[in-house]
Amino acid sequence: MAQPQQARSIKTRRTILEAAGALFGAIGYAATTTEMIIERSGVPRGTMYFHFPSKEAVADAIVAAEADVIVPPVRRLKLQSLIALTYRYADVLMHDPVLQGLVRLSVDRVQPSHGEPWRTAHRSLTELIRAAAENGELLPSVEPERFATVLQSAFTGVQLSSQVSTNRKDLPERVTDMWRYLLPGVAIPGLLPSLSLPDLPD
Repeated sequence: MAQPQQARSIKTRRTILEAAGALFGAIGYAATTTEMIIERSGVPRGTMYFHFPSKEAVADAIVAAEADVIVPPVRRLKLQSLIALTYRYADVLMHDPVLQGLVRLSVDRVQPSHGEPWRTAHRSLTELIRAAAENGELLPSVEPERFATVLQSAFTGVQLSSQVSTNRKDLPERVTDMWRYLLPGVAIPGLLPSLSLPDLPD
């Protein structure tokens, strides 16, 4: 169990990341200043610089925060795990300013390191799709890396259009529409009735 001082430090760090994530997500990395992060987070200037010496350091911490989100939920079918992962990501994206900031950083790519979440997610998707193929769940024509690229691009477009239209309030419904059009082109026909849409987080 974390000691009181350590717990406060973790909470303060999270407060700073949430403030920065909200700003990055709303106006982008380039337009966000350290002063804006300090003001939005409400932490003293010295505390801010104790945890993060620069705006770049804050962004790096946000980039590193994706790992827990892209762990696929366990399902009997690998393709169902892939579906569940997209709903889980959508659910967190709707409520977590840190992930919202990370997505904007990945899209804008002002710094080379900001593209790492995109590459990490692509590798994770490819591995899961490859497992589904090895399990006999996909059509023989499906190439895991190419499908991962298509899925990642489709999800990015879906979440961006949802953000513009409804501030992501309808994101789960848009993810469902995405899968309804994608699945017939990748899953073996006999598997389709066994796949659940939506597959929402517990």
